[in-house]
Amino acid sequence: MYHKAIAELSKDEKLRALIKTIGPIEFKPKRIDPYKSIIRAIIYQQLTGKAAGTIFDRFLKLAPTTAFPKPEFILELSEQSLRSAGLSGSKVSYIKAVAKMTASGDLPPLKKFDKMNDLEIIDCLTAIHGVGRWTAEMFLISNMGRLDVFPVNDLGVRKGFQVVFNKRKLPEPEALMKFSKRWSPYRTFVTLYFWRAADMLKVAKV
Repeated sequence: MYHKAIAELSKDEKLRALIKTIGPIEFKPKRIDPYKSIIRAIIYQQLTGKAAGTIFDRFLKLAPTTAFPKPEFILELSEQSLRSAGLSGSKVSYIKAVAKMTASGDLPPLKKFDKMNDLEIIDCLTAIHGVGRWTAEMFLISNMGRLDVFPVNDLGVRKGFQVVFNKRKLPEPEALMKFSKRWSPYRTFVTLYFWRAADMLKVAKV
């Protein structure tokens, strides 16, 4: 699928040059339990990778007998205990909401998500307190491996577009979404390459 996607996207001159510069990008979705994936995404929200990784490791160590805290354990744990891992008060409430939804059986398992389209999954996840569209889109990309996800509100995607298409200003999300339709149904790969382009810009500024 990767080679077919790249062949189609390379018909765009700008993308072809970007793909040639960066080279192949590995795309291996995690395919883990949605409960674990969503909680990890919440912890990583609005944090650098290193800081989020430290907090996530502390969160995992809260459970003495399991590799990942179970929903029932999270629901019984006090807010103070969760915050001791470095979580903000809002993230504690979000994580408890995910745990509650999982414990009640309202969060679908991976096999059920596989039968849902992207919009159905986004609607399901954004119904959880603290889970916005960006988090749902990251779930679609990194955990589900969906091929046509283009998070236009993601700063890295917007900056990547700005770099690749040599724009003076960041594109507005609505205009970017309209422009991106030409790359469907492989927009996930464009997302991955735009992220790399944005990272290259950061390196160039150092």
